[in-house]
Amino acid sequence: MSEKNWAGNVSYGERKLRRPRTLGELQEHVADAAVVRPLGSRHSFNTIAATPGILVSFDRFTPVMEIDMKSMTVRVTAGVTYGVLGQYLQRHGFALANLASLPHISVSGATATATHGSGDRNGNLATSIASLQLVQANGSLVDVSRGDDDFGGYAVGLGALGVISELTLDIEPTFDVAVSVFENLAWNDLALHLDEITSAAYSVSLFTNWANDTVDQVWLKQRRGRHALHRGAQGGAGEGAEGDDNDDSGAAGLGERFFGTRSATERRHPLPDVAAEACTEQLGLPGAWIDRLPHFRLDFTPSKGDELQSEYLIPREHAIAAFEALRGLAHRITPLLFISEIRTVAADNFWLSTASGRDSVALHFTWKPLGAEVEALLPDLEAALAPFGARPHWGKVFTAGVAEIAPLYDRLPDFTRLAQQVDPGQKFHNDFLRAKVFGA
Repeated sequence: MSEKNWAGNVSYGERKLRRPRTLGELQEHVADAAVVRPLGSRHSFNTIAATPGILVSFDRFTPVMEIDMKSMTVRVTAGVTYGVLGQYLQRHGFALANLASLPHISVSGATATATHGSGDRNGNLATSIASLQLVQANGSLVDVSRGDDDFGGYAVGLGALGVISELTLDIEPTFDVAVSVFENLAWNDLALHLDEITSAAYSVSLFTNWANDTVDQVWLKQRRGRHALHRGAQGGAGEGAEGDDNDDSGAAGLGERFFGTRSATERRHPLPDVAAEACTEQLGLPGAWIDRLPHFRLDFTPSKGDELQSEYLIPREHAIAAFEALRGLAHRITPLLFISEIRTVAADNFWLSTASGRDSVALHFTWKPLGAEVEALLPDLEAALAPFGARPHWGKVFTAGVAEIAPLYDRLPDFTRLAQQVDPGQKFHNDFLRAKVFGA
């Protein structure tokens, strides 16, 4: 038997695949296994989920979603995707603060790897976690809540501290979002006005191939309606006041111009010359948060999976220098690239979060399915970004090992201690974690 990830570039080769339907079955599978790893929606591009032992899939797990209006949270079981959860919340008049570009990914897998959306004041998806429940190596349950001593380790746990069975997430009243796309932003204007551009809307994404004279597209996602409760460093809601119909005054009334760009007159796909059918609505037409914050519609598969992805997060203050370093490698990057995306992520306090302790700029690369060529490029790309303290996304393709990664995370020794404490038999370890986190 050979299970593959979404992109088809990883064959897990597990001897046994378990598909529990209930929490009790999940506990039994974990307790009985010598080695076990959780499997989310398979949208990772590396071997973080691989194991020679048992692989636990949640595709048949009984989905539970329960709103607690008093605490303004929602309880959700492992395996539920953001798209399904978002539709449920919208029907009941609630929302999550932010989403990634794909609504197809699972809540448990995305938060465990510090997956993120965009926005100067928006933390990664794990910052919405109020509490989580995990199945430990012996099959017992442990509950960890915001404020607990080791919560910063568990929130972005990489599957190394147990198998997540459910999470409780912060919610807020539903809101609308309007998406506007502007084209051909000059690199010099981006360098001069980076802070103004990324703060001009609730969520901002820039798409480029690094070789063109301009950034191809700027996507501004503007909140409408009730004022946001923006997320703070550890995921708590910050102070917010009731506002008018526009929460992001920086982008209000832009019309057709934005820092020398022109507004797109038709819906756009991030890739040039690709139909926008799979993309969420644009042209400034407001719609529910679940239908606008992702780049892609839930009822469409955004691609056939024939791609690879890499991503690196750098401190915000190094953004312009990093852009220049990547443009200097454009002659090697661009031929292998479908598109690259630039986003911002607010700092948090999670031990292994790629935005831990620093407001960050995320540099995302969607590669053509040219594995050997991409693998040959990545060491040089990572060397170019190394002076800026680039942290690779845990769920994407990168070559850095623990020697390069360990200096980037002050709390890595604490994470290693916690893992040894809760899993002394290393039931949840695999080759990826040994190479990237724990060492041999």
